[in-house]
Amino acid sequence: MTQWTTRDIPSQNGRTAIVTGAGGLGFEDALELARAGAEVVLASRNPEKGAISVERIRREVPLARIRFEALDLADLTSVEAFTARMTDQISRLDLLINNAGVMRPVRRMETVDGFELQLGTNHLGHFALTGRLMPLLKATGGSRVVTLSSVAARGGSIDFDDLQASRKAYDSMAAYSQSKLACLMFALELQRRSAAQGWGVASLGAHPGLSSTELLDNAPGAGRRVPLVYRVVRAVMMQPPSQGALPTLYAATDAGATPGGYYGPNGMAETRGHPGEARLPPAALDDAAAARLWTVSEDLTGVRFP
Repeated sequence: MTQWTTRDIPSQNGRTAIVTGAGGLGFEDALELARAGAEVVLASRNPEKGAISVERIRREVPLARIRFEALDLADLTSVEAFTARMTDQISRLDLLINNAGVMRPVRRMETVDGFELQLGTNHLGHFALTGRLMPLLKATGGSRVVTLSSVAARGGSIDFDDLQASRKAYDSMAAYSQSKLACLMFALELQRRSAAQGWGVASLGAHPGLSSTELLDNAPGAGRRVPLVYRVVRAVMMQPPSQGALPTLYAATDAGATPGGYYGPNGMAETRGHPGEARLPPAALDDAAAARLWTVSEDLTGVRFP
């Protein structure tokens, strides 16, 4: 996969993809999948931003088959409504990219269902989404689920005694790292269960390295000001979203991507570069913890996989 780029994406004609998140990495994923011929559903909680992204993609790819659908991953009722619409509207689902997320709110915040915002959006929302879409994924031969983690997962741990970060002083970075570790553990556990139970769905993880997206800029909280040091680092060190999206697109489309694999940039400690195999954090290799997280996630969301 040396120097893999979007030019290496195989034809996606006849395939249907759902991408969560209308900006940054999600926009780049949707753009390149549409360019390769896929029918793309771009799902986000912000209709205005979604419409702008769809229009931008249509300007670049005039024949793009793409549309926006409302989805708020911080609201399990919205997840259920979205998946019901998809079940009615599409007959196959070849690719689900669990990309959308929130990062470092200025204070502890909760989802509609009372979960810590980052865990609830980044992990539990996508867990519920994937579970409810599993019948479509299973019915489509060769389907894939790609779930986005982060280099921050390396510093994460799953605090089963305080999963919602409500019993001690709130550390937004620790909560973010936990949520992204949970995303990776979910991707790996999903592959184990799919293989063991014959679901026929490949699950992979990916991370974008250090990419200059609007994730921190859009962090929830009134009057958010992005620290100057972050803006300098972003300008000097971070790669553009189009480059950061490559590991996800590789995992989503390339025949060489291995089910259960984890992909990220191949240069500078996985912070930038072209897609390569990413190093799994030791915590992500704890199969017992991953199984426990799965059970807890089912109990919290009320969504059980077939």
